[in-house]
Amino acid sequence: MLNVLVVENDQKLISQYCAFLEKQGYAALQARDAAEALRSFESSHVDIVLCNAQLPGIDGVMVVEALRDANPDLPIIIASTSNELRSKQRAFQAGCDDYLVMPVDLNELSLRISALLRRAHAASKLRVTIGNAELDSSSFTVIEGPNTTVLPPKEFMLLFKLCSSPDRIFTRRDIMNDIWGIHVGSGERTVDVHVKRLRKRFAESESFRIETVRGVGYKVTAIKQEKPNPSES
Repeated sequence: MLNVLVVENDQKLISQYCAFLEKQGYAALQARDAAEALRSFESSHVDIVLCNAQLPGIDGVMVVEALRDANPDLPIIIASTSNELRSKQRAFQAGCDDYLVMPVDLNELSLRISALLRRAHAASKLRVTIGNAELDSSSFTVIEGPNTTVLPPKEFMLLFKLCSSPDRIFTRRDIMNDIWGIHVGSGERTVDVHVKRLRKRFAESESFRIETVRGVGYKVTAIKQEKPNPSES
């Protein structure tokens, strides 16, 4: 079930939104101000956000900026009583993906949510993040910190497959069939050769390592990132 975070200080509206969204098959998370919104975002998985632009204290546009900094790919909809271009510009510059003028038509809201989630799902299939490394299948690149590595297509496809499911063991035959095709005459030794090349390229990676599962195949393991100790700063 997909989680929609509704940030709205009007109790009647938040109840209306959440009841409607739950009927549509979503799980609705509630937040009545910026602080609650950020706590919900940190403690729960959020797939999409609906946020009122006119919140008490820190306004909704500033909430959007904070959420966008935390997750550049999170779909965010702003709802506002203002239909002025200046208000819309401020919201989009803060990072929202869509803008609805209140009172919000709930059926239109459902359509906007569905469209944004489809777009987000399509985009997520093009990228995989593991540790501090991001794999982008639109350009066959691996970006880790300041380093960008462009891979040959087969090497990239192999690494992308492994990194898409960390700790899952893939047999050589699974990899061979998926990347080279069932009817290709190359033997499974081809997989070993490509894994060897990848290991050499990313020997210094601090995000992942490719492990051999003896007699079976390969898997990728994420390297745990050590959090800095505040007392040492």
